[in-house]
Amino acid sequence: MAGEDGRRKRSEESRRKIIEALVALVGEGHVTPAAEQIAARAGVGLRTVFRQFADMEAIYAGMAQRMAREYHNWLDPFTAPDWRGQLGEMLDRRLETYERLMPYKRAADVHRHASAAIQQRHAGVLAAMRGRLVGLLPAAIVADAIRLETIDLLLSFETWQRLRIDQQLPPALARDVVSSGVARLLQPEE
Repeated sequence: MAGEDGRRKRSEESRRKIIEALVALVGEGHVTPAAEQIAARAGVGLRTVFRQFADMEAIYAGMAQRMAREYHNWLDPFTAPDWRGQLGEMLDRRLETYERLMPYKRAADVHRHASAAIQQRHAGVLAAMRGRLVGLLPAAIVADAIRLETIDLLLSFETWQRLRIDQQLPPALARDVVSSGVARLLQPEE
């Protein structure tokens, strides 16, 4: 029994090291590191990598699961007393998280088309984000499909990535673009 517990703990530790190795490599800019690189960084043999994970998809799914924990503050209660202030808090939380997790999200997106696990996690995160947004906005804005969809788009990772990577805007300016766009959509119609 003690031997089985020791093997299980070593196995869990190997899995943790492999996932953390992938996280470190992706964080350094390696979007699709090879299994050999992951094994070397984790300090385990290549056979151990594939004893712990069926394939590379499973390793990336493990990274996606690990990174999902980084979204923890999105569910914290808002401190602002009104919905506009709470929307500002939501915007700040999302953009800070996008900036911090950008290399990992981009790596997961590269593998998403081939991974049911990553697709499922992605869909769950999107549904949670949308649910929180819809629950926060006034009914009149939610009922206006154009305004709702545009606000949802502006608050998306894809918008942040476009501003930061493709348009090469610094974080403060990219934040101002998103914030300004959302604010304009909240103006009463004339």
